[in-house]
Amino acid sequence: MLADSAIARLRDDLLAAGFTLDGVSDRLGASGLAGLERNSSVPAAAALGHEADAQADLVRLWILGHRVPAARVLAALPSASELLEAGLLRREDDALLADVELKPYGTDRLTGWICSDPTPLDGRIVRPRPDFVLGASPASTTLTQLVPSRHVGRALDLGTGCGIQSLNLDAGAIVATDVNPRALELARITLGLSGVEADLRPGSLYEPVAGERFDLIATNPPYVISPPGGERLVYRETGLGGDELMRQVVTGAPQRLADGGTLVVLGNWAITDRPWEERLAGWLRPTGCDALVLERERLDRYAYIELWLADAGLVGSDDYDRRYAEWLDYFDATGIREVGLGWLALRNSGRERPEVRIEQWPHLVHQPVGDAIAAFFDSVGDARLDHAELLASRWRRHPGVVQETLGEPGAADPQHLVLRQHYGLGRALEPGTELAAVVGACDGELPLGRLVDAVASLTGAERVTLETEVLAAVRRLVLEGFLHRA
Repeated sequence: MLADSAIARLRDDLLAAGFTLDGVSDRLGASGLAGLERNSSVPAAAALGHEADAQADLVRLWILGHRVPAARVLAALPSASELLEAGLLRREDDALLADVELKPYGTDRLTGWICSDPTPLDGRIVRPRPDFVLGASPASTTLTQLVPSRHVGRALDLGTGCGIQSLNLDAGAIVATDVNPRALELARITLGLSGVEADLRPGSLYEPVAGERFDLIATNPPYVISPPGGERLVYRETGLGGDELMRQVVTGAPQRLADGGTLVVLGNWAITDRPWEERLAGWLRPTGCDALVLERERLDRYAYIELWLADAGLVGSDDYDRRYAEWLDYFDATGIREVGLGWLALRNSGRERPEVRIEQWPHLVHQPVGDAIAAFFDSVGDARLDHAELLASRWRRHPGVVQETLGEPGAADPQHLVLRQHYGLGRALEPGTELAAVVGACDGELPLGRLVDAVASLTGAERVTLETEVLAAVRRLVLEGFLHRA
């Protein structure tokens, strides 16, 4: 265990060496950084050349996983003896190697570092240790973009791992939990180096926070659907059957959410012969929570199994065929045909009739989408106004909505008219000429009823028919973020 004072000294050493996000980015350049994104160390090593300054040596040590002469490491890291004692570094002859990865990291609000287990580079196949702690993965970085950007009082980072979510939470107080003691230790280093305070607690699911409530819960839990029992990796598997962990995360959240509190989850769910929307709807009722569920991708059983066998470093091993067969047998026995990958969000609205929307959304989105998720929940009340209130209210079109027309070149009128969002989920709809005119006039100046009157007069549309069409469409447009109340 690394003492808090040693973490502070390590931070000072990193800063003195210029081992920061800006410093390392400038040093490695676009090619070196792009190579690391591909898990290739060669472009970054080429950018460093034969230079032996402190910054270059720390990049080799912490990011590239190279052996670095001990004397040079001790010169760059006066705190190295404490890191050796804590097991973060080890000695091999006259060189030192890092047993963890330490990467500079930054957000709009802070610059810091993430401490995790090393990322296998250059095509090396490595079988992770059972208590492996994943770094900034595609799943964890996506989750950071799904969390609404507004400040909250209390936040729960459920299954913190390396601590990346806590670095991104804008909260007065943060509680971070994990069932893996080693994850909590590396998260403590991540947060200590980055100057973020969090209450780190061991335990599974909501057990460490029994009786407490939060304004925000963010999690990408160990969601991999794999055969229970036997060999498993704590960061991705729980030993529970199917998508039971995801179900428990969702069904347990309402008791842990404060009034108006939000849960954001990234994970997987089983696709069986029962409609998936029906299965997930069963997790969401009755809760008093509005819900938005978006399936972003779906994998067949073979692609899914191969993905996670590769993640476990089993490609080319003697265990590969055996594990593949076990996985297929498990899916056969449980009726799992495919696996859905996506996002799920709840807000504790306390409604007797919550708004629950479950849909497949494999389309391009505009990250970060956290504010679009928050806007969906914010809009539910306005979308449910009675007819008179809708007509009496003034509405404003989102500035990111554009109108596209499609048709034959030279034709007098377009064949299709599309309203498209260049923000958030990137939704689009074909409104028809009259509705498009109403939406186009929604600048917050006149009530909706006046706009309907004007468009009916200009187009010759029947007033009552147009009003009925507009009212139904506006409810959808408000809920989907095209319009908001002025």
